[in-house]
Amino acid sequence: MEYYKNWDEVIANVSEFPHPERLVIVCADDAHALEAAQKAAAHATVAPILVGDRAKIEPLAEAAGMDLTRVPVHHEPDNDKAAALAVSLIREGKADYLMKGHIESSALLKAVVSKEHGLTRGRLISHISYIEVPSYHKMIAITDGGMVVYPTLEQKKTIMDHAVNMLLTMGYNRPKVAVLAGIEKVNPKMKETVDAAALKEMNRKGEIRDCVVEGPIAVDIALSKEKARQKDFVSEVAGEADILLVPDLCCGNCIAKILLEMAGGRMAGVVVGASVPIVLTSRSSSMEEKYLSIVISAAFSARKIKNLG
Repeated sequence: MEYYKNWDEVIANVSEFPHPERLVIVCADDAHALEAAQKAAAHATVAPILVGDRAKIEPLAEAAGMDLTRVPVHHEPDNDKAAALAVSLIREGKADYLMKGHIESSALLKAVVSKEHGLTRGRLISHISYIEVPSYHKMIAITDGGMVVYPTLEQKKTIMDHAVNMLLTMGYNRPKVAVLAGIEKVNPKMKETVDAAALKEMNRKGEIRDCVVEGPIAVDIALSKEKARQKDFVSEVAGEADILLVPDLCCGNCIAKILLEMAGGRMAGVVVGASVPIVLTSRSSSMEEKYLSIVISAAFSARKIKNLG
């Protein structure tokens, strides 16, 4: 497959999976998270598992239309212990991936990155925003706008590897990666251009595989063939980018939110690099954003397990 055009295609693909993915929601007393999980469960995308304070969860779950006689609820009112319990369910093979509920991201991630009982084994984790924008002809992944604040060159390589791996696992053939900068030429005073050129060279030498890397490249050229023609920029990534690798967290966060708020974007957020995907959205995220995040994580989780098997 070359790429997904929109969320309808992603959802249709996930609906064809033979079994729902087991989604454990950490501190599940979150109305939008429960509504999103119920919607996904109604389409046989996921089988929810709830962890947290049962007294707080039950009225919200019932309001979301969830039948708690069919949904496991693990009572743990302490947030830190709830996060640890959810991670243990993953480690014991009783759940397939995680979702943040009514808990601080830092508390959840503390359990995820625990050296003794976590899910990362010391690996770097990163965030991917996966977005449908009406003005672009295919889905676009933006990374990292949520985890690594000022990534080093080596961290950028790992962040890129995570994003490429996710798209390959979802069925992409050879994702096109645009390593963003403000200009298309290397300027020693602009570290992002130096790093971009280094990543492109790694790709050329085969150190970064199964994708096409272009950089430094401005975002307009990455997303528009017409802009590339106007600037005489020749690259198979120009106007065809699948992944935007941003210089830092602020840049990625801003691009994603601008596309969401001003360009009619529909976005999902997922943390990758751990042994399972983690649905991690902001407190202001809508039910739809949480639902789409569940869908993309289910797609990645199910295919990842199949490929590893």
